[in-house]
Parts: sequence; C-alpha cells; structure tokens
Amino acid sequence: MDKLWLSDPARAYADRQTREAAGANRRPFSQQSIVQHRAMFDRFHRHLVGHGATLASFGADQIDAFWLSAEAATYTPATRMRYLKLLDRLCRHLVEAGVRKSNPASELVLAGRWPVDDPEVHFLPEDVDQRLQNFVRPHSGDLPEMLQRRAIVALFLGTGVTASEGRAARVPDLHPNATPPYLHVPARPPKISRTVHVEPFAIAPLAAWHAVRRDSPVDGDLLFTLKRTGTPITDMSLGKIVREALAAIGQDVGNMSPRVLRDTFCRRLLIRGVAPDAVTERLGLASNRTVVRIAATIDGN
Repeated sequence: MDKLWLSDPARAYADRQTREAAGANRRPFSQQSIVQHRAMFDRFHRHLVGHGATLASFGADQIDAFWLSAEAATYTPATRMRYLKLLDRLCRHLVEAGVRKSNPASELVLAGRWPVDDPEVHFLPEDVDQRLQNFVRPHSGDLPEMLQRRAIVALFLGTGVTASEGRAARVPDLHPNATPPYLHVPARPPKISRTVHVEPFAIAPLAAWHAVRRDSPVDGDLLFTLKRTGTPITDMSLGKIVREALAAIGQDVGNMSPRVLRDTFCRRLLIRGVAPDAVTERLGLASNRTVVRIAATIDGN
C-alpha cells in the first residue's frame, strides 16, 4: 500500500499529478488544470479531516455531506461534476494503490451529467465594439474621475480580465510603457498567474489613468478605487460604469457588465485568427469550453 496517501495526502496527490495524471485521450493536464485540481483536492481533503474521515475510509455519504458545506453549496452543476470526475479518478487510483477497497464516486459520476444548457453568451457586435474602443480614448479635458472610467472600460475590453481580477489589479501590475504593454494578473488559486498583453486601443486610456493614479494621494496601491481611502471598487460600481459607457455611445444591451466586455475581447481575438488554445490561456481558463461556445457564434466556425 502507498502509505504516503495517508501520511501526506497533499504531497501524494502532487506526486501523482507529476507522474501519472492525464485527462481526456490520456493527454497530460495543462498547468492551469493541475493547479485547479490540486486546490479542489485540498478543499475536499480538508472536509474529510473536519469530519474525522480519511482518504481510505470516506464513502458516498461524505461526498454528499461535502455539497452541504458553505462553499460547496454555491457550486454550479458543472463544478459539482468536475469534483465527481476528480474523485472518481482519485478513488480508482487509490484502489489500484491498495489504499482503498472501493470507489464511492463511480456510481455518482454515472448518475450525474454535465449541464445541458450553458449560460447564454453575451458580447458586443463588432461595430459596437469599435465604437466603445473609440469612447475609451482619453480627451484633453478629462477629469480624473472620467479618466478612471475610461480606463476601467478599456481594461475589460482590452485585456479580457474578470471583474474580480480588475478589482484586485494594483498600480504595479500595469505596465503601459513596456514593449508590448501588459497587465500582470497575480495567481489566485486555483488560477495561476499570467501576463496579458493590452490591446492597442486600450493603451492610451490605461496609460493616462496609470500616470494620474500613481501620483494620487490615495491609500494603498489598487489601480481602481472609489475613495481616497483606497476603498476597493465594487461589482455594482463596475456594472454601472460599463452601462454608462454603453449608454454614452447609444447602445442598449440587456446584460451590461464586465463579463460582456470579456466575452467581446474573446470573440475579437478569435475573429482575428488567434488560436482557441491561446485565447483560453489569455483568459486564464482551465478548459476551452467558454472559448468554444463563443467561437460557435462566429460565421464560418
């Protein structure tokens, strides 16, 4: 029996990932998937420890109890299915290694299924995308508040980061004068860190705001704040800024949010001919599911 699974489960799981783990068609998992799977394993193992169970002893009842935990209760059906498939792979390995006698996840995987309906994709038409790109250009008479608003829209439209990544962006993370200009997105497990090149149209508004923000008497180093105390900007405020920007160009979109701009960024890259795998990497995604869905909206795909 491989006793490392009982003495140091985290190390045993990491070792298995390095040596053996593979996904569909036995292809090795991507680095993003490896980090995500490790975080998922750690989360489930903490649940087991908290309930007096081990990797050798847990059963289907412990998996059911996991869904009732505060965090897991919010998981979507797709996330639950990812956990079940991970536990199925894990238990099959533990049976082969002599750590377990059975696989309690196998029947749960067979009974489960991926969600049939994905959330509807929302993106801006190409002409609206272009008009919004024109809108974010800084004007000579812009006050700091307006410069920040243009920069916020430019960030989501020109880098494709998520709302949470935009809120957490710091002044040192943005490099508008580099060649090429880029945004560093720090690691936030299960996501690994990544570097996102800034689209050309977004360089000027981000550089203008970066210069103002760098010299502003604001506490902390967040790139975008609501007050001089350095209060982080909220999702509600981000949504309001996006809606006002689209209203300013005469566009009425039902779901006006940073997610619309992120999906628009994704679609623009695909139209340009950027490979789907490269787009997935730039978006910081563990799988290409989202990119495939957006690609399906493009004529000829």
